[in-house]
Amino acid sequence: MLATIVLTAGVTYWLVRTYIYAKDFEPVELSVAEQRTLNAKLKTIGYDPGPDPTPETAEGNKESDDQWLRPERYTEAGAKREVSFSERELNGMIANNKDLAKKLAVDLDDDLVSARLLVPVDQDFPILGGKTLRVSAGVELAYREAKPIVVLKGVSVMGIPIPNAWLGGMKNIDLVSEFGDQQGFWKSFAAGVDDIRVESGHVKVKLKE
Repeated sequence: MLATIVLTAGVTYWLVRTYIYAKDFEPVELSVAEQRTLNAKLKTIGYDPGPDPTPETAEGNKESDDQWLRPERYTEAGAKREVSFSERELNGMIANNKDLAKKLAVDLDDDLVSARLLVPVDQDFPILGGKTLRVSAGVELAYREAKPIVVLKGVSVMGIPIPNAWLGGMKNIDLVSEFGDQQGFWKSFAAGVDDIRVESGHVKVKLKE
């Protein structure tokens, strides 16, 4: 009897600490060199991440914003249409967002993007009010038969998979094939992508002309 009580108490404590009182994630901190590389990639796709962490050195061969802002004839000749991000870079970008820092972590594996999210529960919510829930999800991301593939593989809360019916029947459905023939995001997304590759620790996207 005593052993059963102790075992039950131990399991309950583990469940509470693991799924209810979840600790914040440790945000990824990029080195100065990694942050410079990430900033250069973001500028390539038209996003200004702000100044580099330290002034560029002469051997960096990177233009400052003032150097780039000059009169010049537009051309797409030799333009780079492919961008890639590492898992560390993605998590580093998340860490720079004050609303997501310590709350979201992304994992990249072959054709699969996985995310773990800490979700604070409103204080007024019954039973779980004021607690933090652990939510995880997986999305298949690939490129086959000349089109991108985006498939929700599942969502779990506190380690329990959510039924497909609660997800609106969206589980294991290719969102591009399902909604790509309609005007909207998925049609535009598919029309602009020439290739997507997700490998262990990296994602690479090639854009169409």
